[in-house]
Amino acid sequence: MTLLVTAFDGIAFGCLLFVLAVGLTMIFGLLDVLNLAHGALYMAGGYLAFLVIGEAPTSLAVFIGVALLAVVAGLVLGGGLSVAIRPLTRRGHLDQALLTMGLAILLSEFLLQVADRGFHSLAAPRGLDGSIAGSYPAYRVAVIVAGLAIAGATFWVFERTRAGALVRAAVDDPEMLAATGVNVRRIRLSVVLAGCALATLAGVLGGPLLNLRAGLDTEVLVLALIVIVVGGLASIRGAALGALLIGQVQTLGVALVPELAAYLLFAVMAAVLLWRPAGLFGRAT
Repeated sequence: MTLLVTAFDGIAFGCLLFVLAVGLTMIFGLLDVLNLAHGALYMAGGYLAFLVIGEAPTSLAVFIGVALLAVVAGLVLGGGLSVAIRPLTRRGHLDQALLTMGLAILLSEFLLQVADRGFHSLAAPRGLDGSIAGSYPAYRVAVIVAGLAIAGATFWVFERTRAGALVRAAVDDPEMLAATGVNVRRIRLSVVLAGCALATLAGVLGGPLLNLRAGLDTEVLVLALIVIVVGGLASIRGAALGALLIGQVQTLGVALVPELAAYLLFAVMAAVLLWRPAGLFGRAT
């Protein structure tokens, strides 16, 4: 029974990782922009929720309102990020990494100064602070439902709509798409904004699951990078499968062999890359 509960915890954590990692997939995998500020964006969403509602339980309506506020904050931060990285889009990943790493340090330090460097956590909203069947936390079930809904919506947009077709065209042949009169720069901006908004939303969803603290941005960034490497760059399916896999490895590893949990993540990544260098759903070059 304990192992089954841990497996469900892995699904919940995997769904949270998907919401975070799919934004990084959009920005890095689809636009070839290495955004190392993604973890700081997650942290921004969590700290925004903490500053607005604190650690005391609040109503579900207020919690959803704060999540929407975090999405707006992500859009604003994404706009600033887009302006900052625009001169570097045709330069190497090293330049992009240095710039976004610097932005991540500035943002995370600002958040820690506004709040403080102690440990904080968000309480699950009232109505989701109980348990289902007397044993499993209702909030984790809500995270699973939210993650699956976001996964379905993301897949539908990218695979079944004209907007998604334009994004894929902007990735494969931006010059030809621009020749048809489509504003490729606007498409790229939309993808960056969406990816950043998903990161800050993940920060609110993850608040009741992960403590807010110094260094959280680096921790979640590493997890998101592992997810998209395992799943395959520029693949929504890969981000979903990679997130669920890494979620299980992380939670089961911590429960069964806590001293080896961190090593298991990289062992799984290494095994996948040896088997499929492009990732589970990546396209071979």
